[in-house]
Amino acid sequence: MEIGRQSGHPTRRHSWAGVIDRLRIEQGDEGQPADYGFRFKDGTEISLNARIGGGFRIEFDGCIVCRYCDREGRRSFAGGYCYDCFKALARCDLCVMSPDRCHYHLGTCREPEWGDGFCMQPHLVYLANTSGTKVGITRRGMEQGRWLDQGAIEALVILEAPTRRAAGLAEVEIARLLPDRTDWRKMLRPDVPEQDLLETARFLKTAGLSLADELRWIGARSVHRFHYPFSDMPDKVESLKLTSGMIEGNLLGMKGQYLLLSCGALNIRQHAGYQVHLTLDDEPFDLQQRKGTQLGLF
Repeated sequence: MEIGRQSGHPTRRHSWAGVIDRLRIEQGDEGQPADYGFRFKDGTEISLNARIGGGFRIEFDGCIVCRYCDREGRRSFAGGYCYDCFKALARCDLCVMSPDRCHYHLGTCREPEWGDGFCMQPHLVYLANTSGTKVGITRRGMEQGRWLDQGAIEALVILEAPTRRAAGLAEVEIARLLPDRTDWRKMLRPDVPEQDLLETARFLKTAGLSLADELRWIGARSVHRFHYPFSDMPDKVESLKLTSGMIEGNLLGMKGQYLLLSCGALNIRQHAGYQVHLTLDDEPFDLQQRKGTQLGLF
């Protein structure tokens, strides 16, 4: 919800208050950067691409709203849930992060109906270049959003599986030869080297992997390519946390679910459910002047 607007020459400042949802990311036209929006839980969305270069300030007010039941609290679990929901919901199980451990087939899923729609659906195994070539999985039809959320610059589907568990077992097998994690600092750089994903797929197909018969290799397809909006890159990228106090800097760009600021990188999805005050300025903040003013107070 927008709560204020300050006009004046030469800057205009806008302020919002609300509960963080995530960054909305849509692929741009061919060769163009992805389009980003800062999304609050109430549906308010702020377009970000045109605001690159301007001042950015965000402050956590101490309240976290559960993504499922809307209960307010001071802590969150499993990426934005209250403790009760964390203990009760299948979507907070370890198997969501480690799909090979899915136990739906054993009849022990805490939410079978949710599992029907999330786990017991066709999944894809893919290669992506985030901080280098990695293997990953996602539900069929969700792949583009998954790649953009991870900050991939290239991606290629290699296998189709009937369920999430089947895809997860394949991922574990391939991870003996390839990484399945992203180095977020390397990912955030605008100059990640391109990789030959087609050649890697050909290598994997002849590598003697132990894969279930229910998996299907996908024939050679064109590699998907993605670009992200940047204006600059700080010399050192520090991970920012809203619990550490007000964050103030200038917006330099976006990649994956990260905002890249002059003072560091803020993972927005990691702060889902946080109630914040957000201020954006059309002009960059003069951070050196502010720092000098603060030092003069002592």
